[in-house]
Amino acid sequence: MQKMKDDYRYLFDSAYGSTNHFLARWLFLRALGLIYFSAFFALLFQIRGLIGTQGILPATDYLQSVRALGLLRFWYVPSLLWFSGGDRMLMTICWSGLIASIVLIANVWPRMMLLVCFLCFVSFVSVAQDFSGYQSDGMLLEAGFLSLFLGPSGFLPGLGRKQPPIRAAMFLLLWEWFRIYFQSGVVKLESGDPTWRNLTAMYEYYQNGPLPTWIGWYVERLPHWFHIATAAATLIMELALVWMAFLPRSWKTVCFFVVTAWQAVVIATANYAFLNYLVLVLAVLLLDDAFLQRFIPILWQKKLAGNALDGKRETIIPAGATMASSLRGGIFAALLVWIFYATCLPLVEMFWHTALLPTKPVAALEPFRIANQYGLFAVMTPHRYEIEFQGSDDGQHWIAYPYRYKPQALNERPGIYAPYQPRLDWNLWFASLGSWQQNLIVPRTEESLLRNDPDVLGLFAGNPFPSAPPHLIRVVLWQYWFSTPEQKHSEGVWWRRQLLGTYAPTLSRLPNGQFGIVDEPTLDAPLQP
Repeated sequence: MQKMKDDYRYLFDSAYGSTNHFLARWLFLRALGLIYFSAFFALLFQIRGLIGTQGILPATDYLQSVRALGLLRFWYVPSLLWFSGGDRMLMTICWSGLIASIVLIANVWPRMMLLVCFLCFVSFVSVAQDFSGYQSDGMLLEAGFLSLFLGPSGFLPGLGRKQPPIRAAMFLLLWEWFRIYFQSGVVKLESGDPTWRNLTAMYEYYQNGPLPTWIGWYVERLPHWFHIATAAATLIMELALVWMAFLPRSWKTVCFFVVTAWQAVVIATANYAFLNYLVLVLAVLLLDDAFLQRFIPILWQKKLAGNALDGKRETIIPAGATMASSLRGGIFAALLVWIFYATCLPLVEMFWHTALLPTKPVAALEPFRIANQYGLFAVMTPHRYEIEFQGSDDGQHWIAYPYRYKPQALNERPGIYAPYQPRLDWNLWFASLGSWQQNLIVPRTEESLLRNDPDVLGLFAGNPFPSAPPHLIRVVLWQYWFSTPEQKHSEGVWWRRQLLGTYAPTLSRLPNGQFGIVDEPTLDAPLQP
């Protein structure tokens, strides 16, 4: 019994927490605040066009559709928008999350700011429907929730030396980091994608991702042996190297520098929003204070003296344990164990498909996105398709709506936008790989453009019909390729493209305000590789 008590305290009691991770925790929480900031900052300019009352997928309509669940709706759709789904509440959530992230960066009342950030972001994700189906959203929610148990309490905690990091919370954050890599490696092999088996997955990777960068254009020009080597290195890192996280500290330090360098290259060659930044930040927890204090300025080291930065064991016993604090600690421990089980089961099932283990604990947490299964790039995209909205007043002359971030103009250099995430641009990339029937955001966007809806138009770089909406809106599909070096040199273009046809029905607005189909699409099924 005493052994169980000692193990419980070691894992779940801050008084017995890790005394050599004060700096790592401090750095991690400041960086997490920056990532939350990037997420809310991007939503400030997009949320009304995405899920506002006049947006593409209004949150109010979605909330109304799930009211039939009764009181269960608050569990299955955990969102502050139940109080109000209007535009003012949407902006309140964004501003609240943005301000809380800034305060978190400043290390003021960190645990409360983590809670505000989490509540605001889960409120958006729960009702954003197609616009929150990304693995990166789940990664941030999982990391943000677990950080509630990691962050020190108090208004100005500094390093929080009286509250060492809870070991179980630190482990689960590193467990999330490990699963992002390892599960991604497993799904690459399980998917049966031949490009991973023959190591050709990277040949056109830089061109075919959601939002390529100009650096990716140059990297794709490198010899095939380089791309074969990077494909092999990806599998080695995801399936083997990440196990170093469970080895002694010197191995962890080496692992940190390898994966950090890798993520820096990914950030430079592709725009995956805050995903790679978050994976990079989680790796900070691989480091301890004995390593990090070498990089602290001498003046700071004096201030940090006495903070147990030498990594020696220092048990900090609370002045008086109360029944309330014991009960709270028990609830925290139960939640962390629940999350560990909910994240272990999908990993077990990847190797043991017939495992007869309870799945209800996993399903119960799904609405909150705090215990996720990951798997990036299981199947590589073989081609690049681009959806383009065009308007016309006569059905003969069509003008394209310009995007802010997606490839469109052939001579426009691909930019580096991450961690900013343009969610419509991202969703249209996914939509281009399927049919319009599977992606209702496309006809919904057509309808919004026929109304000249200002919030939806704000998701584009400009409005070619500022005086009045066009009579017709159509959606065409292009295939894009990076230009060749010769084309770039002679024509000054980064892209070349070919028109494939119309992707969705051409719409017009009828006198009664409804929308009518003028022409059916010429492409009636997803394009095959």
